[in-house]
Amino acid sequence: MLFNSYTFILIFLPITLAGYYCFSMRGNPRIAVLLLVTASLLFYGWWNPSYLSLIIISIIFNYWNSRLIADSTGKARRLYAALGITANLLLLGYFKYANFFVENFNFIFSGPSFDLGTIVLPLAISFFTFQQIAFIVDTYKGEVHEHSFLDYCLFVTFFPQLIAGPIVHHKEILPQFKVTKTISENQRFISIGITVFVLGLFKKVVVADTVAEFATPVFSFAELNYSMSFAEAWTGAVAYTLQLYFDFSGYSDMAIGIAFMFGINLPLNFNSPYKATSIVDFWRRWHMTLSRFLREYLYIPLGGNRKGKTRRLVNLMLTMVLGGLWHGAGWTFVFWGALHGFYLVVNHGWRIVMIKSGHPKLMPEFVRRNVSWLLTFIAVLVSWVFFRAETFQGAVNILAAMSLAGNDLPIANGASFISFPSNLIENPMEVWVLFISLLIFVRYSPNTLEWVSSKGSNMYFWSGRTVDAIAIALLFAISIFHIQSYSEFLYFQF
Repeated sequence: MLFNSYTFILIFLPITLAGYYCFSMRGNPRIAVLLLVTASLLFYGWWNPSYLSLIIISIIFNYWNSRLIADSTGKARRLYAALGITANLLLLGYFKYANFFVENFNFIFSGPSFDLGTIVLPLAISFFTFQQIAFIVDTYKGEVHEHSFLDYCLFVTFFPQLIAGPIVHHKEILPQFKVTKTISENQRFISIGITVFVLGLFKKVVVADTVAEFATPVFSFAELNYSMSFAEAWTGAVAYTLQLYFDFSGYSDMAIGIAFMFGINLPLNFNSPYKATSIVDFWRRWHMTLSRFLREYLYIPLGGNRKGKTRRLVNLMLTMVLGGLWHGAGWTFVFWGALHGFYLVVNHGWRIVMIKSGHPKLMPEFVRRNVSWLLTFIAVLVSWVFFRAETFQGAVNILAAMSLAGNDLPIANGASFISFPSNLIENPMEVWVLFISLLIFVRYSPNTLEWVSSKGSNMYFWSGRTVDAIAIALLFAISIFHIQSYSEFLYFQF
């Protein structure tokens, strides 16, 4: 079930929300939690009921394992923790990477050909696996207090963030399930939640899906070695850069908004990433909960910056390569992660040089910040080409055209021109909606929560003015009319 579907918006969400408050406001909070767990499992099983048993078994195993860890000491404690982490990684490895490794094994050794057949990737397995690994590690560290099995089930399956995050810590969400709110507080949560959800829906169905019509043909033709112009290549790369942001941040906004309707505050996942003035700054703003997970459960355990400058750079590179592999079982994803690892190494190296040289003013501050922003944006954009391309050759074709080195690309089937989506030319209203959307979300307030939060904090407010309600209703109407075919969110494939 997709957030951007009529079934979810008009049936599933209203019924679930009404049932939850019906029980919670009548003094039956545990029944309300049970209802949310049931609804979340229904939401997950809607995609493929056969994998419902997988997530249920995973939940039972990890809760049992965490209890064993909590109740044991010494070597037994370490053994149970290792068992839990290994089991989760093996589960993820089989479904996500088994065929990838088999294909590479067959290619390298050119001997007997192994074939595991088609392995369908279960929806959200990367997200709920990482979340439960974090819970196991925190239990081993003694940071987890006693929680019921029902609360743990809701922690893992809570449908707003089940499919594509944000990746949450147990300490961020489990205590919130036990807080009883007043009627006025619930009304405030619902109104703010609806606002954030609508803004996220608008990002996805109006902006991201429209921009995708510029990006998709460019990358598709690049895989076929169709020739393209400098302008077409840059149009495709920039369009995908915007599509990915609006698609994933739109999902995150919808997830945060839905959770807020239930009185649950999820962590932010984006903070205006394309305003970053360095790669280090970019990773503090992009997919913030994944960055946090990689830092706390991979980079720091590897040694972080505690074992010297050289080891620190090695740890950064290894963390980013594994982060790239987490996104997908393909060498383009590994290269994307390695490229960002290289960017980070260069970024930290430059900082060291600047510190040793006493931070010389090479240019005025205004110029420096804009040059830093432009270099960062181009570096990120180049990396997204590898992230999006299906093959290295497809990525190289686009980058060659972007650098004016692609004039000699072979022409397949005599085609040499990638036209803009015809429906945008025929319907200028689409162009205006897209232009206004980009103006609002990129130039002024790309972090949707800035619209409904006090500046500089995560404390939400909602003015409740009539003009605000009309504006949100208008955006909702525009979004609803743009839902013509249900397009999956890009991060569903990860």
